[in-house]
Amino acid sequence: MSNRSRRGFLKAMGAGAAALAAAGAAGANETTPKRWAMRLSTSSIEFSKLPIEQACERIAKLGFEAIDIWSAHAGCPHLDDVLKRLGPDGLKELLGKHKLKLYAFSVYSGGYPRYAELLGKAGGGVAVRGSTRAAKGKELAAQMKAFLEGLKPLAELAEKHDSRVAIENHGGSLLNAPDSFKAFVDLNRSDRLGIALAPYHLQRAKASVPEVIRIAGKQLLFFYAWQNAPGTQQLPGLGKTDFAPWLAALAEIDYAGYVNPFMHHEPAPDEMSAALAKSRGYLLECYKKATA
Repeated sequence: MSNRSRRGFLKAMGAGAAALAAAGAAGANETTPKRWAMRLSTSSIEFSKLPIEQACERIAKLGFEAIDIWSAHAGCPHLDDVLKRLGPDGLKELLGKHKLKLYAFSVYSGGYPRYAELLGKAGGGVAVRGSTRAAKGKELAAQMKAFLEGLKPLAELAEKHDSRVAIENHGGSLLNAPDSFKAFVDLNRSDRLGIALAPYHLQRAKASVPEVIRIAGKQLLFFYAWQNAPGTQQLPGLGKTDFAPWLAALAEIDYAGYVNPFMHHEPAPDEMSAALAKSRGYLLECYKKATA
């Protein structure tokens, strides 16, 4: 083979090797699982002593991406104030000012229909509400089926307003133990209905939080980062619970919502801000462990 021919042969071989390497890299990118991205929100009720404008300002300065705005549970004024005074355009302007996204309305007081149009016009989101009390002696599947049938008007309203309705678990309620979550997931036929998971109540019932996360799967629409403990120890990083296994389970199901640090009976705003800052930092560390 002449020197000229040899040079051509080696050049062709080099080009072929480069092409094979590029194809291999593309294939690896296609098959490598995408790392789950944790997004963080928190609830306006944590600052219920402040006007909604100041609550948004604090939440944004703490580094949260989104907000869950509460109706009048425990006297929280925020959602009714938004409804009566700001309206959808005013709410969008307020959130835009602080670069916050609207995640949810918690409508335990007032109910979803009262706020459905506001939620839709503000950009849509999740409306969180409770279920119903479990009837003693009644078959779980039959009761869950009847409950879901009764939610059809809310699902239709959510469809109209480009939103979804998430049902929260609670002690003594229909949605509480793992078998009830299984019944909900198996019987729910609406993509407008899903689950808001409160680990606080699962821990009280001595149920496995990761197990229930996996049961809920794609029907999990809202996740309270909330442990069964007194005071600010309800928050991640302030109580004893290791949240890394919970986040690992959320990563496993590729949870699409926000992780929402939460507590009831919030302290004064400055103490609340300090507790949430610590909680957010702790969740970020847990995220690294859970997705390593």
